[in-house]
Amino acid sequence: MSLSRDLAQLPPVIDPATLAELLDQQAPLKVLDVRSAAEFQSAHIPGSYNVALDQLPEHRAELRDTLRSPVVLVCRSGSRARQAEQLLRAADLPNIHILDGGLLAWEAARRPVRRGRQRWGLERQVRGVAGAVVLLGALGGLIWTPLLGIAALMGAGLAVSAATDSCGMALLLSKLPYNRDASCDVREMIAAIAETPPATGR
Repeated sequence: MSLSRDLAQLPPVIDPATLAELLDQQAPLKVLDVRSAAEFQSAHIPGSYNVALDQLPEHRAELRDTLRSPVVLVCRSGSRARQAEQLLRAADLPNIHILDGGLLAWEAARRPVRRGRQRWGLERQVRGVAGAVVLLGALGGLIWTPLLGIAALMGAGLAVSAATDSCGMALLLSKLPYNRDASCDVREMIAAIAETPPATGR
């Protein structure tokens, strides 16, 4: 792909090789990572920006007014990026694209990643909390039967999460101090998006 290609013709979902080539060519696009600040600090695509999914509703109007070039949304595997896409399209932000497979696919393709302090990702936290609640509910139910209802409710919640491709627990966990980075100010990040040249993978 060359820079002469109209970026407006990019498909809604792009693969890591295409994004890497665009970044290497310094194409006029922005990479927006919608994972939590802690996840972003752990590992992210060089030159990308971070606005967590749970902060998008509050700041999507600012992003709409700031982002003029195509935007590639990134999360761990693609699920949160799809939710972010819906929010940003509802705010009339055009030229939205998703990195197919998220950061996992990017790393699997051996593309560059900038690493920092390592923490559990949000999806891993959800699995840990859900598993612990189900286990405790099941074991507790051996002593007091009503506790089995907790395990059943958690199972139902996970089923709804899978059916709707959303996760209320993830949104709740994302608000914990563990998943927040005090140094990450969303308005400063948006200002940086507006002032900084296009992201580069170099």
